[in-house]
Amino acid sequence: MSKIELEINLEFTPNPNALKYSLNRQLLVTGTENYTSEAEAQELSPLAAKLFKLVEISGVMIGSTFVSVTISNQDRLRELNKEIMTTIRDHLESGELICKPRDKSELRGDISEASRIIKNIIDNEIRPVVAMDGGDITFERFENGVVYLEMVGACSGCPSSAMTLKMGIENRLQQEIPEVQEVVPI
Repeated sequence: MSKIELEINLEFTPNPNALKYSLNRQLLVTGTENYTSEAEAQELSPLAAKLFKLVEISGVMIGSTFVSVTISNQDRLRELNKEIMTTIRDHLESGELICKPRDKSELRGDISEASRIIKNIIDNEIRPVVAMDGGDITFERFENGVVYLEMVGACSGCPSSAMTLKMGIENRLQQEIPEVQEVVPI
């Protein structure tokens, strides 16, 4: 049986400082893992830790079939792109652990019915669309009419994320749950 060759394709995202690397291989079974520091990555993700060792990497998000990398400077974009692709390829081909999964929202069993509906809409309708741009949005909590969402990967710091929150997500949630007054990022 022949092994399928690993393909890595660079995709630009709406966030000019985020690069999305799509793969023809599944990295995670569900959700995403987001790392904002090298120390956090050292503890939880050998792949992200290697990417943070590259100059000008300020964030790494690992999705089901992609890796989004946030860069702090575009001066060496061409060289950095090659380094990122090589690091991802070498790591995946080595068979090393990608990351230790940790979906915080799954650990909470005490959420309200409105929160369950919000989480379901976020997970099933919104996250797949946002993932196409190399980002992720996760439900944190619903309190006093306010939905708190965490935006990571290409969504974090993206110029169009405010519009996505207000015009897209907020409107969609208000259709299902009239108590939703506002959606805010954390």
